[in-house]
Amino acid sequence: MSPQITVLGECVADAFCEPASAPNALTLRVLPGGGPANTAVALARLGTPARFLARLSGDVFGRLFRTHLEGSDVDLSYAVAAAEPSTLAVAELDAQGQAAFCFHAQNTADWQWAPGELARVDLSETACVHTGSLALVREPGAPVVEEFLATASHQATISIDPNVRPLLVHPDVYRERLARWCGLADILRLSEDDLELLLPGTPPEQACDTWHTAGARLVVITLGADGALASLDGERLRVPAMTTRVVDTVGAGDSFTAGLLHHLAARGILGGRLADLGLDDVAEACRFASQVAALTCSVPGPNPPWQDGSAQFATADDA
Repeated sequence: MSPQITVLGECVADAFCEPASAPNALTLRVLPGGGPANTAVALARLGTPARFLARLSGDVFGRLFRTHLEGSDVDLSYAVAAAEPSTLAVAELDAQGQAAFCFHAQNTADWQWAPGELARVDLSETACVHTGSLALVREPGAPVVEEFLATASHQATISIDPNVRPLLVHPDVYRERLARWCGLADILRLSEDDLELLLPGTPPEQACDTWHTAGARLVVITLGADGALASLDGERLRVPAMTTRVVDTVGAGDSFTAGLLHHLAARGILGGRLADLGLDDVAEACRFASQVAALTCSVPGPNPPWQDGSAQFATADDA
């Protein structure tokens, strides 16, 4: 069995707009989402023991999150039962399946971390801690999360996905903190949209060098239909995207991250500063991650695939 990966971050109710049967009305189809939650679900479905550190509301959306996470075999033993409401994101899809989100996130449960809530978490069985997105920038919990990562880095590999959300937090906030995150992170995974928001006009290769200098050993930038660029201490490779029929791209980046971490965990590479990681390992992990992301794009919403021993994962998971 792969070692445990602990994911920290938010759950978001993704509400997709659909035509309504009544005039002057709108139907919302609500699915459980949120970048870190999607990553935890994808990891667990792939067969990696995944524990999710979250603050789950007791409202209707919070109950939906809990059912979804537990149904995907995610460990919620350290999840906090929160009094605050859940975060809601209303999504509109364009013709290519790309989603634009409008967030309702003021004073919601996800951002209210207190030091005592994370201080009790036992990381003795955890090989990697993954976090990112709004948990690292929304107050008052962001400093608590950073402190938790600093402590966890003494024993676990640290993975961060900035997942910039400019409608909620100005990109300047991410830019100001990113060098500090790279000092904590062994793995930095981000999208081409994140790159443009963080370092406008900067070529991906140059951005990788900037983040290596700040401390991140492995940087992976997903480039949509153009695949992914991976850089390990400055050694680079490109991995093509998997061909698939795209229903929507919601959760694709989170599934890519999960596939990457799952593959590295299965090979015993996680658990420290990636001392045994080579470029061939990175290439294999990115190819597998592209498969997982493509399968997520082929179905509606953030619904990552299950690992059931089928041929779709056979080449990537035989180890």
